[in-house]
Amino acid sequence: MRYISTRGTAPVLGFREATLAGLASDGGLYVPEAWPTLDRDAIAGLAGLSYAETAAIVMQPFVGDALDPGELRALCDAAYGRFSHAAVTPLVQLDHDRWLLELFHGPTLAFKDVALQLLGLLFERFLTGTDDHLTIIGATSGDTGSAAIDAVAGREGIDVFMLHPAGRVSDVQRRQMTTVLSPNVHNIAIRGDFDTAQAIVKALFNDAAFAGRFRLSAVNSINWARLMAQVVYYFYAGVRLGAPDRAVAYAVPTGNFGDVFAGYVAAKMGLPVARLIVATNVNDIVARALAGGDYSRGLTVPTATPSMDIQVSSNFERLLFDLGSRDGAATAAQMGTFESTRAMRLTNVQLAGAAPLFAAERIDADDMTMAMRWACDAAGQVVDPHTGVALAAARRMAPGTPVVTLATAHPAKFGDAVERATGIRPTLPARVGDLFDREERFASLPGTVEAVGAYVAERAVARA
Repeated sequence: MRYISTRGTAPVLGFREATLAGLASDGGLYVPEAWPTLDRDAIAGLAGLSYAETAAIVMQPFVGDALDPGELRALCDAAYGRFSHAAVTPLVQLDHDRWLLELFHGPTLAFKDVALQLLGLLFERFLTGTDDHLTIIGATSGDTGSAAIDAVAGREGIDVFMLHPAGRVSDVQRRQMTTVLSPNVHNIAIRGDFDTAQAIVKALFNDAAFAGRFRLSAVNSINWARLMAQVVYYFYAGVRLGAPDRAVAYAVPTGNFGDVFAGYVAAKMGLPVARLIVATNVNDIVARALAGGDYSRGLTVPTATPSMDIQVSSNFERLLFDLGSRDGAATAAQMGTFESTRAMRLTNVQLAGAAPLFAAERIDADDMTMAMRWACDAAGQVVDPHTGVALAAARRMAPGTPVVTLATAHPAKFGDAVERATGIRPTLPARVGDLFDREERFASLPGTVEAVGAYVAERAVARA
């Protein structure tokens, strides 16, 4: 399998090289040169398999000859052996048509673990036997940081520098990052929002002089390997609800667009997907873009769903590229317009290509609260506010089609918001119950490329 950049000029890479690179050198994102497919018999054959078995089969076409099937299966066994539920991503029925797909049974209680536990092992596997030292620089709106840090803390040959917006993540999210005191973990609280943090990371990757000094890589969903791992749970849930003989809709809490793009990839591979419901909060840039073509950045409004308080959705570029006839030059021009003016329009071709599969829903705080209360009162399920946003969107879909809402975080990660909505105060699982007694360590920096770049350069290991 070969990987190409959405902007058309970066070198074509294999899976190993694309995984270690993260972001393409031309500022674009890597995608497979062509989408692999699974036929009906192959999809039907996933029924009854464990999550690790399913993962190895779904991901093998993307991995190609970078890992043989036995190696990939062993990595999947190791990654998902740390989850607290034997099903890894279990389905819970809410009513006749609606289901929750619980993605929070990993070490840091969020869906990011599903991908990042594997990505940490891939990094280690691909660095073994080399003199390379990997410098991971990432930005997080909450859950990516803790999941990435858990996945790479203490691993040889890797340093991780994780930026989070000061005061804009929950206390649990922050502490899951800042209480990891491994010497290869560097937490940075920046003054600004998530979009500021993400822009700093991209600027450092695109600074040829800086990037030339270090072997940089990414753990955000700009890294293809992370997104690839998220494709698996769409197949895992779909098969359990009747695929390939029945199509299933998915409601996805959406910020950076990686999770819902994984659903798009599953559909391209042959999974029958009735609809991908893109659920945003009031920071609704993606909903506006899919509904009417207006991809324009506004002010980021802090909400009870901080992981979705985003006005620049990096993975949306992958969709625009694929819907735009995979024209790298056109995508580069389109994204260049957005980066310089903070606004652009989707083409008619892109809008028409998205319409059959995607539905967009903007969910405000009242609708989110009502959905959380409904889940609690009608189905006995306590959900976090991000899941509440997606569930509110799912409830707007006409009955008759199974709708799976992706439950992306354990409710205890957002205890205050859950208690306000439901009157119930969720408790942290015992395995992280001492979180608030642990020592914290992080740096506080201005939200500038210069400040963060100097901090990283002082602590990172330069190329040999």
